[in-house]
Amino acid sequence: ECEVDCGLGSFKMDIDPCLRYYFQHPWSRLFVAYLVTFCNFLIFAEDPVSHSQTEAHMIVVGNCFSFIVNKYPGGGWSVLKVMSWLMAIVTGMFAGKFIFHRRLFVTVLCFSSLPFSFPFCPPPLSRSLFFSLSLSFSLSLSRPHMVTEYMGIRNESFMKIAAVGTWMGDFVTAWMVTDMMLQDQHYADWGKAGRRFWKQGNHRIVLFWTVLITLTSVVLLVISTDWISWDNLNRGFLPSDEVSRAFLVSFILVFDLLIVMQDWDFPQFMGDLDMNLPGMSTTQLKFKLPVCKSIFKEEYHIHITGKWFNYGIIFLVLILDLNMWKNQIFYKPYEYGQYVGPGEKIFTVEEPNTLGDFNRSTLTYKWRSSHVDPLTNHSYV
Repeated sequence: ECEVDCGLGSFKMDIDPCLRYYFQHPWSRLFVAYLVTFCNFLIFAEDPVSHSQTEAHMIVVGNCFSFIVNKYPGGGWSVLKVMSWLMAIVTGMFAGKFIFHRRLFVTVLCFSSLPFSFPFCPPPLSRSLFFSLSLSFSLSLSRPHMVTEYMGIRNESFMKIAAVGTWMGDFVTAWMVTDMMLQDQHYADWGKAGRRFWKQGNHRIVLFWTVLITLTSVVLLVISTDWISWDNLNRGFLPSDEVSRAFLVSFILVFDLLIVMQDWDFPQFMGDLDMNLPGMSTTQLKFKLPVCKSIFKEEYHIHITGKWFNYGIIFLVLILDLNMWKNQIFYKPYEYGQYVGPGEKIFTVEEPNTLGDFNRSTLTYKWRSSHVDPLTNHSYV
């Protein structure tokens, strides 16, 4: 029996010590962390959306991307647009700290403490402000500058960005888990020689950054240049369809959560973190916010502990993985400028300028093989 204090009172739960021992064992944690990284590469390679030439769109995130990154009309409107999204982000950070963290969680829900001191993700209040600003901005401009879920980039480009983002998120998390395993003493009989070498001098800092920078550079090169073609390597050896890809992404989502659940301090994350942050020689980062003292007559800090470092990035990866899951469940080839051809293979229209002239009835193998493109005098297929 294990007594747990979650801030709302103590309760007891039965925990099988043998099951917990193996579930949180370093080898188990390393296996889960690196398997997720491999599976993210596999789903990127198998997903037909990663070849689509149509415009990428993604609810909520697409609106934010469209509002911040592109669709700038020029002149004073661009200045107003930048001021709008900067104000929305700053408002979200302060609302998260003083309304949600202090008033709701600590005062109303009586949490004695939380494993963070300054939330970086804008809460619902900030998002409502964000979209009200983007709506008012859009209504005052012509249609090409309206902020929508369409991101102004092709699905192929967005999926490459997402693949790099999930790689960074999953591999950095896996590498951080590796760093924690080699620093900690919970399993004293595990990896004695490796842990001894890892802690000597600056070995852990040098190796952490060397491996991270080297492998990330290789991944960026491979993904951005299409140097390796998965279709040429696979050649039907590992075929997939929407169902198998949806199961693969759901598997990735579950394992993302398992990475967090396998932490030795889960679910409170209140344990003393006496190990250094990954790639650093300090256990925490702390920054003062001088603006808070002038406004609220108090001094506040941005306090980043190991838990934020180790698992905060996982929640960003979950957003990309959920979008990938949605793509597989609701996948319709014609929506992405694709169609089904012989052998139940997905064919992609590679000329993005011509996609505006096609619809659901013309994006089929039968139509494209029986009609001739007047510009090339060849069939569309």
